[in-house]
Amino acid sequence: MSIWHDISAALAAWPVRGTLLAALVALGVERIIGWPRFLQRLTGHPVQWMGAMIARLESALNAPGGRPWALRLKGAFAIILLIALWGLAAWLLARLLNLWIPAYARLIEGLLAAPLLAQCSLRQHVRAVCTALEEHPHDLSAARRAVSRIVGRDPANLDESGIVKGAIESLAENASDGVIAPAFWLALLGLPGIVVYKLVNTADSMIGHRSERLRHFGWAAARLDDLLNWIPARLTGLLIAMSAALTSPAAAARALHAMWRDAPAHASPNAGWPEAAMAGALDISLGGPRAYGGRMVDLPHMGDGREHLVRDDIRRALSLYGQMLTFMLLLAFTVWLFMPG
Repeated sequence: MSIWHDISAALAAWPVRGTLLAALVALGVERIIGWPRFLQRLTGHPVQWMGAMIARLESALNAPGGRPWALRLKGAFAIILLIALWGLAAWLLARLLNLWIPAYARLIEGLLAAPLLAQCSLRQHVRAVCTALEEHPHDLSAARRAVSRIVGRDPANLDESGIVKGAIESLAENASDGVIAPAFWLALLGLPGIVVYKLVNTADSMIGHRSERLRHFGWAAARLDDLLNWIPARLTGLLIAMSAALTSPAAAARALHAMWRDAPAHASPNAGWPEAAMAGALDISLGGPRAYGGRMVDLPHMGDGREHLVRDDIRRALSLYGQMLTFMLLLAFTVWLFMPG
């Protein structure tokens, strides 16, 4: 009985209201201004700093031809070391803010965390695909270049429908990885939560894929990224469905149905949830065959809707994405407003 009492007391004392406020600040600031170009030129981006450390460790530890078990251990050591360094630095910074300026600590945490969200950059990259299709309707080379910046599939032979499908799938998946997941961990654990999440997610994107060189070394980063995204991916799908319900209950029903039926069949344990929700809400079909590195891969279809997509579908997806961001912000603010503490 005393154990449950201690657990309840610990949960009650957890400063979630403060970390949720930091998440609200970060979401609001990043959505409005993103990461200013002058800061990018002056300092680079925090994710680039993480990426430089990941690349250096991979180069030092990932010896070609090593035994699989040894490479997995080295990869696990690398990700644990990076988490310890970045997580401790973020925890110390948050702790110092609470000691020195407690009245403004959460505000500053939110400002520091804002660059680790990707609302603006995701919208800009996806919109660039749509713009290229509109400005060059008879020459898809510009659109293929634009979509190649946000998808891993081979763009050379994509027609307009394939380009649009890639853009919408990337929008759905990255709405989870780039926005909802980091905001979730910020709201739950404060600055250390979002820093550790972003580090793991960056490591997964750099070393977590199944190339010959990284198949074993990146195993720990990929599995940890799957774990950290498990709840946010499903939450993103639910938020997409709830946002669609604001204008069309039928769209919300399709989104929920597609998630429940199609998401578990996706090759990724997480990506299928936002993709299926987006497909259902827009009444289109995502997934299906595509080429990676010259090799055709037949992925399961998400949704029952139209398979031939057109450029206007990107605008519809972006509209739903913006609607979801606004709904999420209002929902989080309402929870914060009525949360005790």
